[in-house]
Amino acid sequence: MQTSTRHLMQAYSRQSVSFTHGLGAHLWDEHGHEYLDAIAGVAVTNLGHAHPEIARVIADQAGLLLHTSNMFTIAWQERLGEQLCSLSNMETAFFCNSGAEANETALKLARLHGNCKQVVQPQVLVMENSFHGRTFATLAATGNPSVHRGFEPLMPGFVRVPYDDIDAIRHAAKRSPGIVAVLVEPVQGEGGVRIASPEYLRALRVLCDENDWIFMMDEVQTGMGRTGTWFGYQHAGVLPDVITLAKGLGNGFPIGACLARGRAAELFSPGHHGSTFGGNPLACRVGCTVIDVMQRDQLPERASVAGRRLLTSLQAALVGVPGIVAIRGHGLMIGIELDRPCNELVQRALADENLLISVTRDRTIRLLPALVCTDAEIEQIAIRTGRLVRQWVNALVELSAMNG
Repeated sequence: MQTSTRHLMQAYSRQSVSFTHGLGAHLWDEHGHEYLDAIAGVAVTNLGHAHPEIARVIADQAGLLLHTSNMFTIAWQERLGEQLCSLSNMETAFFCNSGAEANETALKLARLHGNCKQVVQPQVLVMENSFHGRTFATLAATGNPSVHRGFEPLMPGFVRVPYDDIDAIRHAAKRSPGIVAVLVEPVQGEGGVRIASPEYLRALRVLCDENDWIFMMDEVQTGMGRTGTWFGYQHAGVLPDVITLAKGLGNGFPIGACLARGRAAELFSPGHHGSTFGGNPLACRVGCTVIDVMQRDQLPERASVAGRRLLTSLQAALVGVPGIVAIRGHGLMIGIELDRPCNELVQRALADENLLISVTRDRTIRLLPALVCTDAEIEQIAIRTGRLVRQWVNALVELSAMNG
């Protein structure tokens, strides 16, 4: 099928390949070429492409009921809220359509908390190098100047400090008495797969309790088993007041959620917030099915085992390669940081290795394979990625020698 992007707003830098279908960790383009998917739609298709149970549920529910609105009771929404709260130790859920919307919900909870405390100018503590979305509030919360460019002035109400630095937060608390909440990612995915230490997250919990702040965890990319537990904060043994989810919750079907407990769970009253499509029967039934499959197949545990295998294999494949700054991982969330920009490797991976990867923060190759990847597929991702990086670095070294 001949297509053109001329009628689409140029909001994305797209690769030229167009996929027609997929199965598990594999995709096929319009010419019949097969690819190994190592990014899962940026941590979305955790169960792989065209999962038969998800496809069956979508077809069945589409023939029954798609939408009634939140003016009425939605049984699948209540069931999904119960499942998520049970897994997370939260108490209430609000459903929306994306991670950015989930984070907007959390930020509104923070503002309400501040106003209830009669804080004149409530502020949310956020981190450098973070990513929380592209709406105006989540853009202002995001700690990446490149995504701010052109949209200034940013929304006020945020205090930014270095990531994984508890002393910086203590200093901020002294400087900014208006802080009412903290928003943090357990792993900064868009920020180059940077992992917060358990000690940092535990200290954050203590500071929030001492200062009457709401502790909010952005689990949009890390949640739903990606790091080897259902939620990233569980590695540290802490319990936040608010968590946000999306991505893997729908395995490709749009859905987001904001979960809360304690005082944060009681802040909203009718009229404070809403979403026309949020929590519709189809999205929530898909979310319930995703959880059922993950529990039955023990996929968070699988992500932990497969992640260790991938990290070890990548370290072996890239040993001795110059320019490797670090190879980091948490479950099936892997970052290979180089000492120079490497965005061109996304296209090279497609063309040379039939492999889907992403590059974030210009210098970090990010791998986010489906949680259902077999051992053989994990090994192939390591082999192809290692070969790709080694050949690229060697070519750069040769070119430098010729020009030197």
